[in-house]
Amino acid sequence: MFMRAQLIPLEGGPPVEVAKEMMLIGRQEDCDLRLDHKSVSKMHCVLVKTDGLLLLRDLGSTNGTRVNGTRVRRAALLPNDQVTIAGFKFRVVFGPDNVPMPSDEHTQQLDARDVAQLLKPSHRADDESSIDMPALPAQPNALPDVYPEENV
Repeated sequence: MFMRAQLIPLEGGPPVEVAKEMMLIGRQEDCDLRLDHKSVSKMHCVLVKTDGLLLLRDLGSTNGTRVNGTRVRRAALLPNDQVTIAGFKFRVVFGPDNVPMPSDEHTQQLDARDVAQLLKPSHRADDESSIDMPALPAQPNALPDVYPEENV
């Protein structure tokens, strides 16, 4: 079961449901989200829903993909993040309802039960998940996740 995710166009228009595990965005006709404008690359970027996360990866687009104003090659998207694909701007919304949230709101709302659960000490001595796993060697990424600021 995957979470519900939507892209809300900031310039108006209907919300875009991220309904598939992988959503290809670009100018090409067979893209899942087609943005028919010359500033959008044929295959611009991809959204992937995995392990409760919404991940974005730029596919080497000419005009870039930005998250909250920063050009990225890849990023994990959070609620209310602003995603810009070439000149198209969207706000990321998660959850079951379509109620738009203010774009400057980044606080998660928890009820009293959620807070109590978070504050409760965890006792996992008998839990198999507490077994120490050997650390895997980190593999350096050849591509940086964030582009350096360009002086244009």
